[in-house]
Amino acid sequence: MTDPAFPLLRRAAEELGVRAWVVGGYVRDALLGRDHHDELDVLVEDGRALELAERFAALAGARRPALFPRFGTAQVTWGDRAVEFVSARAESYAPGSRKPFVRPASVQEDLLRRDFTVNAILMDFDGRVHDPLGARADLARRLLRTPRPAEVTFSDDPLRMLRAVRFAGQLGFDLAPDLLPTIRRLRDRARPPVLSVERIADELRKMLLSDQPRRALELLDEGGLLELLLPEVFACHGVVQGGYHVADVYGHTLLTVEAAAAAETGPRRDIVLRLAALFHDVGKPATATPDGAFHGHQDVGAELTHAALTRLRFSGGDVDRVSRLVRLHLRPVFYESSWGDGAVRRLARDAADLLWTLLALARADVAASAYPDGDKLDELEARLRAVLEETPTRMRIPITGRDVMLVRGLSPGPEVGRIKAALEELVLDGTLPPDREVLLAYLRRHQAL
Repeated sequence: MTDPAFPLLRRAAEELGVRAWVVGGYVRDALLGRDHHDELDVLVEDGRALELAERFAALAGARRPALFPRFGTAQVTWGDRAVEFVSARAESYAPGSRKPFVRPASVQEDLLRRDFTVNAILMDFDGRVHDPLGARADLARRLLRTPRPAEVTFSDDPLRMLRAVRFAGQLGFDLAPDLLPTIRRLRDRARPPVLSVERIADELRKMLLSDQPRRALELLDEGGLLELLLPEVFACHGVVQGGYHVADVYGHTLLTVEAAAAAETGPRRDIVLRLAALFHDVGKPATATPDGAFHGHQDVGAELTHAALTRLRFSGGDVDRVSRLVRLHLRPVFYESSWGDGAVRRLARDAADLLWTLLALARADVAASAYPDGDKLDELEARLRAVLEETPTRMRIPITGRDVMLVRGLSPGPEVGRIKAALEELVLDGTLPPDREVLLAYLRRHQAL
């Protein structure tokens, strides 16, 4: 089935007498039989991309395109989809600059300036494929190769080094033999200010959400980029751990990320879970002791995680959620059947909206080790579901700080919070029922609380 945009693109091109093709990820994914959810890229001859964009928008009933005459590009938003129009062009860069000098060029020259041959295959609006660079052979071999020498391609846009790693994880492709050595030589260009933090973070996010995030991380490390961009994770190399662990901290981290990804079924993928799997043990290098312990590594790790994700400008919500998961990650792993219901309720209370993500992280952590009792998390899940279904709930007491102040004659202050927290603990443990009148009576009778 042809794309619904193709008939309108064909009509617009015919009306204007313009030659144009779809290029890039859409064509690659169509040939691989993959769904493509990114924008549709249209390559236009003779510098007429802006004209074609205007006509397509009119035919599609879309708003007028956003025009970028300096670069010969335009974008049409059609429903929830972006269609990008680009005039065939060549680019050149002054040393040390990321701003290209752009000039009109042939389609062949335009294809040569692109990142990888598999993203430089053309498709006309009837679905016929045109492959001037012989890239279909690279698709068949599942190989990422640059159209020009890798040093030229990566120097033009250092982000392409990260994209090479990301595509390897997304598509399961191998890198051509010259790519990793070139990445290692040019790695210092893959960081701010040469690349913006936002572009780096976007690629890291896509790597983690790919089908093979472990492989992407391994390639990032082999290319010298992990040390540069994620030093907290890189520091886990060679940190030996015993017990039920089967690898050093770095190896265990990769296994945990892999297990977290493997457990996610369906199209939805959780970046918070995968980031938590990546960072959950970053506190271990700083807390390692000669006897192989890592006391407090979850708290140190939470602080390191918060700093790293803030540096990479992840959203404040994601930073807080991932840091909380790192701080809590040991709780379900250390679960034992001897826990009372109060301990189970406290875990549910403390994890709050992250409870099931935390349990998924714990399952990945356990799967990445050789724990003999991995099934204990099934028992914990059943108990968590039971306490969450309690009616009335013991997770929130039915009195407020104002109630405490009225009963005890207190002014606002920390003593009010302390008393209310003590009541919450008694309810969580099952000592007191979650009944408002009972709790108020208890407050009156037990002045020492």
